[in-house]
Amino acid sequence: MQRPVFPQNVIAMVWDFDKTLIPGNMQGPIFAHFGVDEAAFWEEVDGLDEYYTNRGASLIGRDHLYLHHFLTYVREGRMAGLSNQILRELGGELEFYEGIPAIFESLSKTVESDPRFAEHQIRIEHYVVSTGLRQMILGSRIAPHLTDVWGCEFVEEIAPPGYLDINDRLFNPDPEIRQLIYAIDNTAKTRALFEINKGTNKNPSIDVNAKIAREDRRIPFPNMVYVADGPSDVPVFSVVDSNGGRTLAVYKPGSTREFEQANRLLEQGRINAVGEADYSEGAYTAMWLHHTVDRIANRILEDRETTLSERVGLPPRHLSD
Repeated sequence: MQRPVFPQNVIAMVWDFDKTLIPGNMQGPIFAHFGVDEAAFWEEVDGLDEYYTNRGASLIGRDHLYLHHFLTYVREGRMAGLSNQILRELGGELEFYEGIPAIFESLSKTVESDPRFAEHQIRIEHYVVSTGLRQMILGSRIAPHLTDVWGCEFVEEIAPPGYLDINDRLFNPDPEIRQLIYAIDNTAKTRALFEINKGTNKNPSIDVNAKIAREDRRIPFPNMVYVADGPSDVPVFSVVDSNGGRTLAVYKPGSTREFEQANRLLEQGRINAVGEADYSEGAYTAMWLHHTVDRIANRILEDRETTLSERVGLPPRHLSD
């Protein structure tokens, strides 16, 4: 009998970041650090599509424009010296919604402290999949609770022409970001989900595009919970929901506009639930997450015990007269 590649006993909590774990956009501390008008920056970003179209561009990656505009600000001296280290340090200034990061630990303990689940090594892994800046997330206070992070990345050293023939380059004592090396948009987030699903992030030899049977994937979609804030996450909501996972849209506490936006997704059948972005103990969102994780853990337990009994079979016994 062929052995499964993975035991499929992991629950993946997959989190969006901006407006899901924090009230706004993560880039705020960058503007404050360099004394840049945040509203003016985003107004410029909103106008870049038209700006480049008027100058002959016909195909524009709109979701990545803000990243390139950051690089423009660095090159033009408005954010001179912005490095990955500074991004990570500024991530430490981010303020989170109530109950973050405690919810990460409490969800994990809910599963790990139950002896029934512990017997089968059922556990939770937390992931962030964001269109924001990965280094800021890694510098934030939730980083120790995360298994992995998908986000946009810059590099400080770029490969010049002929770099293959250069043995060593002098260390740059004043690094600053110079080039975008990895970008993720709301559609590309689905690729990250399949990397989690197939185990590519744990074993790079597994090609995310390879055909892998559902029973051989590291974290099946029914073992996933995706939490995000709204319409821009519809592609990910759709992938998770259509494959048997659970989805929750959150909104800023007290915001009628954001509630209506999230609730519309529920009415359209795109998500499983809506809740305020309040993850504190006793709040609806925290209770929904705990309940959902418990249901998934119990289903994994039942599946594993059923499989075990089917494969082991009943012990031999004497026939009755």
